[in-house]
Amino acid sequence: MTLIYKVLPQSEWHAAKAAGVFKGSGIDLADGYIHFSTGSQAQETARRYFAGQADLTLLTLEADDLGPKLVWEPSRGGDLFPHLYEPLALDKVLGETQLDLDSGGIPRLGDLD
Repeated sequence: MTLIYKVLPQSEWHAAKAAGVFKGSGIDLADGYIHFSTGSQAQETARRYFAGQADLTLLTLEADDLGPKLVWEPSRGGDLFPHLYEPLALDKVLGETQLDLDSGGIPRLGDLD
């Protein structure tokens, strides 16, 4: 089991739930795929791209549940990151967690697999 994660503003997650599908955040739409991170990558992603942002949600998914449209591609530092080349069906989300910020404004993700 390979868990992957997506950090996004709560407002985007609420909109996705209302629409019945998540098509991606702004950067996802610009790049043509939905960005995810592994457990070992997610905290750095949160630090780089979400520092100082309140009202964030962390989605947890099982990579194998996303099928062949999930592609592992090199990105930051040559690490392979999971990229989904289709909208995310909401029934694939295993969990959602509201995130707090630490004293430096970095989202606290906790221990991730």
